[in-house]
Amino acid sequence: MAEGEARAGLAALWMIGAIVSFSAMAIAGREAGLTLDTFEIMTYRSMVGLLIVAAVLTATGRWHQVRRDRLGVHLLRNTVHFTGQNLWFLAVTLVPLAQVFALEFTSPLWVIILSPLLLGETLTRRRMLAVGLGFAGILIVARPSPDTLNLGLAAAAGCAIFFALTAILTKRLTRHETTASILLWLTAMQLVMGLLAAGWDGDMALPDAATLPWLVLIGIAGLTAHFCLTTALSLAPASVVVPIDFARLPAIAILGMVIYGEALDAWVLSGAAIICIANYLNIVAGNPVRSARN
Repeated sequence: MAEGEARAGLAALWMIGAIVSFSAMAIAGREAGLTLDTFEIMTYRSMVGLLIVAAVLTATGRWHQVRRDRLGVHLLRNTVHFTGQNLWFLAVTLVPLAQVFALEFTSPLWVIILSPLLLGETLTRRRMLAVGLGFAGILIVARPSPDTLNLGLAAAAGCAIFFALTAILTKRLTRHETTASILLWLTAMQLVMGLLAAGWDGDMALPDAATLPWLVLIGIAGLTAHFCLTTALSLAPASVVVPIDFARLPAIAILGMVIYGEALDAWVLSGAAIICIANYLNIVAGNPVRSARN
């Protein structure tokens, strides 16, 4: 019992690191988005990430863990993730941060829907209940109408679907690949994608002195968020870890209020709470796919 409690305590500390990292990336993305488009942000984020991953692999002597026999799956995963991450960065510049995070939390619900089609997994009644409850939460958060629907909400909802596909493809890769290999190909491939998408018209903005620190923070936070979440899940069950992750919602809502003057919308917080409950039902049902957001 004591060992289990100690591991749960350590997992909670790692999850605090993940929450800080996700929140920092959202704020840095909004600030960088004032002068750069999402493709440029992704290019510089991947550049910073690639340098960090390469340095860690060199320092730890783990280059041998990087494999090249599943590059096709890596390419598909990173194309999907690149799309989702661009939509996420677009969303954080257009709608309140709490709304973005609430809709992003529907990603596990999309995993439930897509897993029977892509992984051959069973869709149980409890998971169907979780999906129904989660989408009720989406309606409360978005409150769709001609007056409330906008590009930012569509981007936030869309990124959740692409993050779900990323999670499913990541699960397939982790059967054969190490985290080091996945991160190396993620940052390398997405750097090329970013360069192509941002520079196709020959007009790619260079970061200025004010924007560069935000880009470095995005690159670091993306990697630390993934590392903290993965470490926490290795220490404790998802039923312990993921509910802690739900603290991201009130945390980012408070940061949005303090930094950007965003109102604490009771509808958004209520819908977010319902989405979190739906996700917890999914965890209790034995959700097989861990988060692979970053």
